[in-house]
Amino acid sequence: MVETRGRVHGWALSTAVVLCSLGLLSVASVDGAMPVTLRGNQEIPQVAFACAEIRKAAESVKDAPQSLAVEFAIDSAGLKAQRYRIERMETGKLRVTGGDANGVMYGGLDVAEAIRLGTLAELRAGEHRPHIEFRGIKFNITPDRRTPSYSDNSDSAQSNIPEMWSLDFWRELLDEMARDRFNVLTLWNLHPFPSIVNVPEYPDVALNDVWGQKAGQIDRDFDMNSNAMAKPFALGNVAIVKKMTIDDKIRFWREVMQYAKERGVAVYWFTWNTYVWGTEGKYGLTEDGHNAQTIAYFRASVRETVRTYPLLAGIGITAGENMNSSQGSFDREAWLWQTYGEGIRDALKDQPERKFRLIHRFHQTGQNDVLNAFKEYPGPFDFSFKYSVAHMYSIPKPTFVQPLLAQMTRGARTWLTVRNDDIFTFRWGNPEYARQYVSNMPGPDKVVGFYMGPDGYCWGREFIDREPETPRQLVMKKQWYSFMLWGRLSYEPTLPDSLFERTLAVRFPQVPAPAKLYEALAQASQVVPEITRFFWGDLDMRWFPEACTRSSGFYTVKDFVEGTSMPDAGVLNIRQWRTRLAKGAPMEGMTPLQVAESLTAHADKTLEYVAELRPFQGDSKELRMTLGDCEAFAHLGNYYAEKILSAADLALFDQSGQAEQRASAVRHLQSALEHWKKYAAVTTGQYKPQKLGRVNIGNQAPLDLNAQTAKVEQDIAIAKSWSQGTVTSAGEETHAERGFQP
Repeated sequence: MVETRGRVHGWALSTAVVLCSLGLLSVASVDGAMPVTLRGNQEIPQVAFACAEIRKAAESVKDAPQSLAVEFAIDSAGLKAQRYRIERMETGKLRVTGGDANGVMYGGLDVAEAIRLGTLAELRAGEHRPHIEFRGIKFNITPDRRTPSYSDNSDSAQSNIPEMWSLDFWRELLDEMARDRFNVLTLWNLHPFPSIVNVPEYPDVALNDVWGQKAGQIDRDFDMNSNAMAKPFALGNVAIVKKMTIDDKIRFWREVMQYAKERGVAVYWFTWNTYVWGTEGKYGLTEDGHNAQTIAYFRASVRETVRTYPLLAGIGITAGENMNSSQGSFDREAWLWQTYGEGIRDALKDQPERKFRLIHRFHQTGQNDVLNAFKEYPGPFDFSFKYSVAHMYSIPKPTFVQPLLAQMTRGARTWLTVRNDDIFTFRWGNPEYARQYVSNMPGPDKVVGFYMGPDGYCWGREFIDREPETPRQLVMKKQWYSFMLWGRLSYEPTLPDSLFERTLAVRFPQVPAPAKLYEALAQASQVVPEITRFFWGDLDMRWFPEACTRSSGFYTVKDFVEGTSMPDAGVLNIRQWRTRLAKGAPMEGMTPLQVAESLTAHADKTLEYVAELRPFQGDSKELRMTLGDCEAFAHLGNYYAEKILSAADLALFDQSGQAEQRASAVRHLQSALEHWKKYAAVTTGQYKPQKLGRVNIGNQAPLDLNAQTAKVEQDIAIAKSWSQGTVTSAGEETHAERGFQP
């Protein structure tokens, strides 16, 4: 053992290698479990967590042929942060060396996984390093009805308010993040300060207690219209769901951040601007950009947030959504600098060595304006960009970021916001898609990292399962396979598909052919990317594929005729295809008919695998529901395939007037209706309807797929009554015409 100089807990180590052998832990063989000896310093939380995972894995193995000894070491000079090396010392003995405590933890988790999967002999020796340095979760958090996040007029957001004040929830979530190799947690809220900090100059703003929903009720009339946010705060259906002082809340978030650090996770708060929810008009605060009192309040709130939370890694800001002034011209960037920039500078005067990161979103602003305003920022400063706009499940190499990267100044870097406003309900799992997606991300010279998550759904606990667990299951645990793929492959995209197939085999031992379950998930998971790249609505308000809907309601077959495809996806929309067909021109892209054919192929394969696997589900609720999710995807794929074929026929009839083409469109829509009924039946058999905050905004009722069947049926009437020349423009709508802003 090499002696250490410096502090172990802070990792201020000047020696080359530190052998973490201050504690010797043995696991005896109990009921045939694998005997394991662990040498590791249990005072280091990451090591303790890895050891606990190894012990748990060993206890799951029966009649192991040999024992195992694992030794942990840190080589901060030879390995960079997060990296680790696994060495086979001799038979039955491994050494895991990390560049820091997190690297040791990741290596230990590899060992635990290999024990659990029975693949110790295949455990890859050598150095492991992160492909993407920062791999994060975007979490829209609602700590209180008085401090809402985006899309709070939804069942998932309101139901999860009490969970945001549960240490059990955050510990469970952070454990899962560590297992999946996520190391960044971003908490997004319109105006979090009243719920997380006590500002001396504004003592009446800090909120005691937690306000949520009355038991068993959801208030779907909660007004989240930004134009109403400056009005005096009025709440109807509310109740105190937890008694807490602001000091209790501060202690709570400090404990969450401490636990996050122990799992290798850095925590950030992100805000939208300018909102003053929770202040209730106190101290003359308004949302007017020229209000000096508001500027002073924000600056002080930011200062106190940075001071109050020494483990807070940074803040993300937005120059959009609600930044305005009733007094004429308003410089957004000047306001952000005077509030966030100066507030952080005020806090760091007492902590000059602290590296506090500021992330400025590319949203309703420009690079030069940002850089000019923040040229004196005293720490790490990055941008953030919506990589796939709102739809990560579209194509694995989106091109929206390319103009930005070409224009970015030397040394500037951006985070990628990877939005999942595609799939809220179902279990997704296609390793190759995820692998291509993360492999195609720009390199570290341009990109810091990414954080993925939705706006329209809360990734807390699920509240739609008709057979709920107690407590309710984390979304991250329900969709464990998806999170595993995105987290593990963003750390190490070379992981083989066999790892994921073997993981499924161990989780579902009753399945005699795990390759078929792997393929069922992979095939089913292609449905949403296929339809989204064909029928493109860039923002979440413009396209929710689970329900063929948007903020203003259902997409009809006429919308499909006139819709546009995703830019640079290599897919032709209906009008592009019709124009080329009429001219006899090369298609130069995947045609609508080919898209429909591909959707049908994915659906047919999925249903084939599901039918073969159903007899083996037995009493496994998870396997039954996983197969149900696959089946739902398949029926949805068939629905979209028939709808596309109908739209293609209608587009041709629109030009030719040939009655048979319209009749064919009607037949396709009749078939689409039958597929929709199957889709709705499977989905609502497993899940309750829910109100979503970003779709069907004018309708406060939950989104019910069975009720939506009537709208699906109306497509048939639209086709029957279609007249030649209904499509008045033969032009090819471009992405720019959609008015997209990153």
